[in-house]
Amino acid sequence: MPVQDRIRRLPSQAINQDITSLHGLQTISTYDTTRADASIAKLQQAYQTMLVSQQAETEKLTLYRAATDAARLAEWEFHNAILAMKEVVRGQYGSDSDEAQAVGLKKKSERKRPNRKKSVAMA
Repeated sequence: MPVQDRIRRLPSQAINQDITSLHGLQTISTYDTTRADASIAKLQQAYQTMLVSQQAETEKLTLYRAATDAARLAEWEFHNAILAMKEVVRGQYGSDSDEAQAVGLKKKSERKRPNRKKSVAMA
């Protein structure tokens, strides 16, 4: 048997086939094995553990998505508050003030003036 790569997830189709096989095994009344890892009790335990783990994963994924949404909204609120503060500073102190420069705005006097481009006359 080849080495199993347990880093990647099993495809959902393989898991569904395994569940179907387990349900099919439950219809066989004469199933008995000496292998401990293939006993009905071990299979039921592994199935229940998988279901509990999948439920925990789904719950944590939901909490993660909610936390991500809350953080994204908080970032936008903070950004919009900073933009409003910059507008207030520009309105209160002027766009050429040291206060405007202190909050990250460029002074109006330090802006590069646009140069006039000489039009080349086509002959």
